[in-house]
Amino acid sequence: RQREDRVAGERVLVVDDEPQMRRALRSALTTYGYDVSVADGGVAALETIATWLPDAIVLDLIMPQVDGLSVLRDTRTWSSVPIIVLSARGAEADKVTALDQGADDYLTKPFGMPELLARLRAMLRRRTVGVADVLVAGNVTIDPQHYRVTRDGEEVHLTPTEFDLLRVLASEADRVLTHRQ
Repeated sequence: RQREDRVAGERVLVVDDEPQMRRALRSALTTYGYDVSVADGGVAALETIATWLPDAIVLDLIMPQVDGLSVLRDTRTWSSVPIIVLSARGAEADKVTALDQGADDYLTKPFGMPELLARLRAMLRRRTVGVADVLVAGNVTIDPQHYRVTRDGEEVHLTPTEFDLLRVLASEADRVLTHRQ
C-alpha cells in the first residue's frame, strides 16, 4: 500500500558517528522512498556533500575529528542544502549556535521518527519554492532543484563549482559572458 507521506527519490545524507543510528535512519528513510547515503564523520560528510550533492542532510553535532558544527560552517560557504541537526545536545545555547551557523532545523535525541520525517518533508517543500526550471541545452539537461546534470539521459557527476558554472552558461547561452560574470 502506497503511503501519502512517501517521497520520490530525494537524496538525504545521514551523518552520524554511531553505526546503530546510521542504520536506523537509513532504514527508516529508505522505507519512505528517500535515496540515502551515510557518512560516519565530518571528513566523509564533506566529501559526500561535494560529490553526491544531497537534497537534504541530517547531521549529528558530536563526532570525533571534524564535528558537526565544522561541517555546517564549511557547507554553508558554498551550499544552501537544507540541514537538520540531530543531536543529543539539547541546551538552548547549542540549538541557537547550530541555527546561527546555518542549520535549518534542530531535533534533540531521542526523537520520534514521524517528527523527523515531517521536518524533512517541510524543509524539502520550502527548498523547492522559487527554484529555477530545468534547463535543456542540446543533449544536456540541468536540474537546479536537485543539482543534477544528465547527458543523453545518463547522469554526469560535477563538483558544485562545475555545476554552477554549467548552469550559468546554459541559462545565458545566447550571451557572451566575461570571466568575472
